[in-house]
Amino acid sequence: GVGLFLTLVLSSLQYFKHCKFLCLSGPRFLITSTGALYILDVQNEDGLYNYRCITRHRYTGETRQSNSARLFVSDPANSAPSILDGFDHRKAMAGQRVELPCKASGHPAPKYRWLKDNVPWEPDSRFRQTVTGLLIENTRPSDSGNYVCEVWNNYGTAEMIGRLYVKQPLKATISPRKVKSSVGSQVSLSCSVTGTEDQELSWYRNGEIINPGNNVRITGVNRENLIMDGMAKSDGGAYQCFVRKDKMSAQDYVQVVLEDGTPKIISAFSEKVVSPGEPVSLMCNVKGTPLPTITWTLDEDPIVKDGSHRISQIITSEGNVVSYLNISNTQVRDGGVYRCTANNSAGVVLYQARINVRGPASIRPMKNITAIAGRDTYIHCRVIGYPYYSIKWYKNSNLLPFNHRQVAFENNGTLKLSDVQKEVDEGEYTCNVLVQPQLSTSQSVHVTVKVPPFIQPFEFPRFSIGQRVFIPCVVVSGDLPITITWQKDGRPIPASLGVTIDNIDFTSSLRISNLSLMHNGNYTCIARNDAAAVEHQSQLIVRVPPRFVVQPSDQDGIYGKAVILNCSAEGYPVPTIVWKYSKGAGVPQFQPIALNGRIQLLTNGSLLIKHVLEEDSGYYLCKVSNDVGADVSKSMYLTVKIPAMITSYPNTTLATQGQKKEMSCTAHGEKPIIVRWEKEDRIINPEMSRYLVSTKEVGDEVISTLQILPTVREDSGFFSCHAINSYGEDRGIIQLTVQEPPDPPEIEIREVRARSIALRWTMGFDGNSPITGYDIECKNKSDSWDSVQRTKDVSPQLNQATIIDLHPSSTYNIRMYAKNRIGKSEASNELTITTDEAAPDGPPQDVQLEPISSQSIRVTWKAPKKHLQNGIIRGYQIGYREYSAGGNFQFNIISIDTTGDSEVYTLNNLKKFTQYGMVVQACNRAGIGPSSQEIITTTLEDVPSCPPGNVQATATSPETISISWSTLAKETLNGILQGFRVIYWANLLDGELGEIKNVTTTQPSLELDGLEKYTNYSIQVLAFTRAGDGVRSEQIFTRTKEDVPGPPAGVKAAAASASTVFVSWLPPLKLNGIIRKYTVFCSHPYPTVSPTGEFEASPDSFSYRIPNLSRNRQYSVWVVAVTAAGRGNSSEIITVEPLAKAPARILTFSGTVTTPWMKDIVLPCKAVGDPAPTVKWMKDSSDTAVLVMIDGRRSIFSNGSFVIRTVKAEDSGYYSCVASNNWGSDEIILNLQVQVPPDQPRLTVSKTTSSSITLSWIPGDNGGSSIRGYILQYSEDNSEQWGSFPISPSERSYRLETLKCGTWYKFTLTAQNGVGPGRISEIIEAKTLGKEPQFSKEQELFASINTTRVRLNLIGWNDGGCPITSFTLEYRPFGTTVWTTAQRTSLSKSYILYDLQEATWYELQMRVCNSAGCAEKQAKFATLNYDGSTIPPLIKSVVQSEEGLATNEGLKMLVTISCILVGVLLLFVMLLIVRRRRREQRLKRLRGKMRAVAHMSTYVYPLNMKVQVGLHVTKLFNPQLSVSQATGPLVDVSDARPGTNPTTRRSAKTGSTARNRYASQWTLNRPHPTISAHTLTTDWRLPTPRPAGSVDKESDSYSVSPSQDTDRARSSMVSTESASSTYEELARAYEHAKMEEQLRHAKFTITECFISDTSSEQLTAGTNDYTDSLTSSTPSESGICRFTASPPKPQDGGRVMNMAVPKAHRNFFLISNLNLPSFSLKPLPLVLPLHGLVKSLPPAFS
Repeated sequence: GVGLFLTLVLSSLQYFKHCKFLCLSGPRFLITSTGALYILDVQNEDGLYNYRCITRHRYTGETRQSNSARLFVSDPANSAPSILDGFDHRKAMAGQRVELPCKASGHPAPKYRWLKDNVPWEPDSRFRQTVTGLLIENTRPSDSGNYVCEVWNNYGTAEMIGRLYVKQPLKATISPRKVKSSVGSQVSLSCSVTGTEDQELSWYRNGEIINPGNNVRITGVNRENLIMDGMAKSDGGAYQCFVRKDKMSAQDYVQVVLEDGTPKIISAFSEKVVSPGEPVSLMCNVKGTPLPTITWTLDEDPIVKDGSHRISQIITSEGNVVSYLNISNTQVRDGGVYRCTANNSAGVVLYQARINVRGPASIRPMKNITAIAGRDTYIHCRVIGYPYYSIKWYKNSNLLPFNHRQVAFENNGTLKLSDVQKEVDEGEYTCNVLVQPQLSTSQSVHVTVKVPPFIQPFEFPRFSIGQRVFIPCVVVSGDLPITITWQKDGRPIPASLGVTIDNIDFTSSLRISNLSLMHNGNYTCIARNDAAAVEHQSQLIVRVPPRFVVQPSDQDGIYGKAVILNCSAEGYPVPTIVWKYSKGAGVPQFQPIALNGRIQLLTNGSLLIKHVLEEDSGYYLCKVSNDVGADVSKSMYLTVKIPAMITSYPNTTLATQGQKKEMSCTAHGEKPIIVRWEKEDRIINPEMSRYLVSTKEVGDEVISTLQILPTVREDSGFFSCHAINSYGEDRGIIQLTVQEPPDPPEIEIREVRARSIALRWTMGFDGNSPITGYDIECKNKSDSWDSVQRTKDVSPQLNQATIIDLHPSSTYNIRMYAKNRIGKSEASNELTITTDEAAPDGPPQDVQLEPISSQSIRVTWKAPKKHLQNGIIRGYQIGYREYSAGGNFQFNIISIDTTGDSEVYTLNNLKKFTQYGMVVQACNRAGIGPSSQEIITTTLEDVPSCPPGNVQATATSPETISISWSTLAKETLNGILQGFRVIYWANLLDGELGEIKNVTTTQPSLELDGLEKYTNYSIQVLAFTRAGDGVRSEQIFTRTKEDVPGPPAGVKAAAASASTVFVSWLPPLKLNGIIRKYTVFCSHPYPTVSPTGEFEASPDSFSYRIPNLSRNRQYSVWVVAVTAAGRGNSSEIITVEPLAKAPARILTFSGTVTTPWMKDIVLPCKAVGDPAPTVKWMKDSSDTAVLVMIDGRRSIFSNGSFVIRTVKAEDSGYYSCVASNNWGSDEIILNLQVQVPPDQPRLTVSKTTSSSITLSWIPGDNGGSSIRGYILQYSEDNSEQWGSFPISPSERSYRLETLKCGTWYKFTLTAQNGVGPGRISEIIEAKTLGKEPQFSKEQELFASINTTRVRLNLIGWNDGGCPITSFTLEYRPFGTTVWTTAQRTSLSKSYILYDLQEATWYELQMRVCNSAGCAEKQAKFATLNYDGSTIPPLIKSVVQSEEGLATNEGLKMLVTISCILVGVLLLFVMLLIVRRRRREQRLKRLRGKMRAVAHMSTYVYPLNMKVQVGLHVTKLFNPQLSVSQATGPLVDVSDARPGTNPTTRRSAKTGSTARNRYASQWTLNRPHPTISAHTLTTDWRLPTPRPAGSVDKESDSYSVSPSQDTDRARSSMVSTESASSTYEELARAYEHAKMEEQLRHAKFTITECFISDTSSEQLTAGTNDYTDSLTSSTPSESGICRFTASPPKPQDGGRVMNMAVPKAHRNFFLISNLNLPSFSLKPLPLVLPLHGLVKSLPPAFS
């Protein structure tokens, strides 16, 4: 059934909130908003408790407790419904929730139905039937009405009727919401009210009520409009509208902001003097709110607008008013004081200044003045005309002022009279103006003084009601006639008051014949005359003696109840009521009553006694007084009646089950008294078995006894004895407790841990005896209860306990007993529990450390001992810390998953050569175990990471340099210092570099000796450890000191005539300084060496003419060089003889001339003789010298010099200059060596780590000029951004640090020499260590799943050696399209998905990224049902249908993309067909031309080789361009080789067209160093012998074939000329290679042809038969073709299997059989006959 308790909250406690039960909780207990307690599904034990309601004051926190009550529980019996809880009426505010209670008892449980206004209630979202009745949410006024609750079951019906009143909440709103006005303006506010129609409304300003007044009006039916005129500054503030209705109130407010809008003069005109006829403009600029009105006056008279006086006004953008007064034709009368007056509702401001108009002075007519006595008066003398001398005032011919009250202002003619007096100041005043020294003018004005009235003060004496009043008002002074009037409370006195007023001359009297209360008020006498009006006020108060309105009378009062003793009176002033008391019925002796909380005086004078006591019986006197007349009083008698009361009974009593028990109670009160006993709801009859009732009277008391024999458990409960008489009743409740041993408690598990189990128990029936303690027993599951561990006498105040000192992962049995004073209960239910895992108790075993690199340590260990693991070992934590001066001694922690009994882990990115301490801890699900003993080891040595600092070098002599530097810091040394290495080389004068040398030392200083004199040296210093050389310091440059030079390297002398000899010389090989001059010595007779002649030559001259010598006489000649250090050694001494017939001799010396390519070079050939010789130049070609070609680039000067402009590589060679005349000839040979950019280095990767890559390289050919340095460029894969580093020329390796982990990088290297940067190396790729994340298959992804939450186990993610940078998780229910996304920048051990749908399948996908890449994982899971059960698996068809939409969309996209690809492919095939036809046409022309090529001489080449001929047309690299480019590497646009980045190639092809072209080339590369490489010259028709020992130089362009010459790291290359390279030349080169004997059995393939870089066409052909020939016309444009020769024997290919062939990024070169030996044809010094033709060729090109 249902139990119900109702709580009555008295009206005096109306601020106490609804009852709140502090001790009850659970679904069976329900507390309503009205304080009722519902107990659902009543159980027997519900009758064992006392129930109380505790209320708490919502503001003060005060609590009060009701009396206790008990619930009587009986067995259910069939019965009709009976209403337990209902309502008569309820009031609620709209929008609130309201409960309409309706609860009935009955069996079977009754049913309910609700009706509103006799209409059945229809279900609505706002209406809900609950256990307690009807709940209405968000009530509306339409919900008001009569509600009927019908209840029925099989045995009857019942109904409850109540009325609901829903009222709108009271709300007030003021409009407007924002009020911003100015001082003096009008403000209107309106207050609209909703929720009631008859309300009380009042207005407040700043918390003070607003009453209507002169400037304040309150209008409207409910005073809802407030109108205020002439707002003052103090009127601003908060205005409130208060609305009250019954107990409801509401308010609203607005802020009224008043700006000071009083007009202010911003700028105005100033005083000035003008001439007649001159225009005048006066301006006033005024600011104010509201906009002020401006008026103009002249001498206080308004300006009259006419033709010459105009007034205009504008309003500026700032809101100012600017008024102009314009006078077009000024006259003398226009002079005077001009005033502009600005006026608005906030105030008035004025400004005035005088305008003087030149002309005769005069005075404007003056009007007579009336002055008021006692006030100040001003008299103005308005003077017009200018100038004038003075203004003076006279009265009765007396010059003013003549007393202290008179002030004359001479400058403006104003006279001030202060405190005017009639007798003295009244009369005629004269204003005299001195116009000229002897001329004056004057005007007079009469001043009349009037005296205002003065009322003699009066006051009303004290009057009583009914008396007569006479009050005079006498005007004692003032000019007659005087008018006198009266007012009452500011208004004329109405005739209805019966007030008589008598006026006689200067007096007036007020008479009242019969005073009454309506005559109370303020009376004012007002006197007026022509001068002023004055008033005087006095208050009249009428007093009324007291009298009773309600007289007290005798009353009865009931003990314990409240009584009011009525007494009420009236009078004026309001009378005071005092009560007195006389105890008992004897002669009254009245004493004052002490008022307190029980006895209170009400506002109407009645006396309230809240709780009547017996001693309150007696006489009470009510006395009334107000100091008017006699006091009045009246007495009454209060009789106190005593209701029946229980004065003595036991509240509680105990009984032991089966024993006899007696209970008694004593009653007192007015007789007769009836006493009866009840057991809960049942009255005990005397005839009931085991119950016996007896009653007896003892004096005024009645004693009743109840006897029970014997007691049983059911007797426990509440017994009540009821005492009843005519004035009331009372009862005493006795709680009888029949005691017995308790029932056992119900125990449950609160918490299970590794070494403890927390219990919680619920106590059953305590046997009606307090529990004295509990016994808890615990044993291992495998043990018996005999070996139990017992905890006795647990405190009865506890309902939970924790069993400790248990072993992890063990199973235990637990039970309990309860005990009271009677005995011990039976054993409780038995629990079986297994403890949780605990953190391991032992550390990992056999921990060992092994340094494996300078930044890595390998850690190995084994799992802890089995019995100390306390569960399954899930992973380990490695703690490591650095032992160094700046290290952090806190451990860094790394967590890893377990892989077995033996573990290994490598720590990377450690500091080099640093001591580390490490510990290892094991982890299971419970936590982390103890750490192993710390082991210390040191990472391996590495090369120093910084160069020595502060490197300084000083030349100490011409051959020595002293060097010093500072040592490295320990943290950058990375090992044990083994010494320092100094690398140095000479920077020669010709720009070349000397030999790079190095020397080691252990000291931070060194002296280099044996150096070249006066030579600039580059010096670098590095430190090295056992691991190798460290970083080099920056280059410093130091020059050795100057010394005397060596002898000139050569001297020549030749006769030019019979008296003249020319001497030439070469500079010294050892300059040893700056040559200051040369000294030429000439001596005779031969062989005497004493100089007879000494001649000086400038340092840049290398020849000298010695004249005036003797004919046919021999002379000795030698030359000496001079530096700042002195004269050097002399050259060899030569003999010369002047001759008349001098044979031709060349003064220029033979030798080698070196020049960078693309420069102009002059080969000198200075010849002398008599007659002057002729000069011719020849160049060696093969074994024959031929005359040089004279063309646009080559010419011979008149002085015999040979000039080559824009020198190219093919210009290199031996040039002969032959001079001859009739008497002889001479010859010199000059070896011209053209320097080109260096060849590409061979770049390789030597070492990688997770953050660094070390590169090594072998330099290529230096191009005839020393390597000056390298540029290393690198880029991330798929990135267009390139970084670059300059590297010293002595370096052969470089390490890039701080790279991304697990990332591919691209690298190129470019060498630089004196010519410029060379060809870039092949792009190589390398990857730092590390890989993308992976999820371990041994780890479970889902750690736990319940109905709405899933915990993910993320320990299974392995970072792959690179830190995790992002973690993205997405999940969604199956069949939906919206993903829920979570993102993190790091990865935690677990992740929880919240707020999932119950019993739903989800799909989950994770994406984990590091710098090496990303990994994804997909999974499916299902949440559980509400009861924890799993749901069925997904049905395949359902899943497919759910994904159908996405699949269809994907299919549509796939079809679309496929169609596009097919169309593109078809278009591409058509283009290929067209291009193929065009290629075939070009090949035909090429073949035809090659048939006409001359036969070539035979060279012996090895069999079985591959020939590759490349004709390159490329752009010249500008050496002035920066070698460091942000957009990409240095790119040779002709180098479309395998292994280069296609993106880079595209970038290069679209580069600046300002780059010139490298010349085209043919190179023949060979894999074996024993066979030298030869070159083919461009001019095949001019054979020239090749000198022995000549060295090939760097070509103008570069071959695509990889370098194979291990001696020189590449094949030497010399280029042909680009501009003249045609298919004809290409065919001749091809025929020459074909004609060689070793190539007769080779197989040739043209792999590709390029016309030029102005055409994108490419010709491709296959192999041809041996007998085919090339027959085609020669294309006019230059181009490139590549050839491949393949041997017929495949086994020969094994000779070069170790060749490094780059892997092509795309099929750009169709080169067959790349693993075979390869050669590249170069221009060779061969004699190629023009008449030779190609006799046989490889198979036809296809």
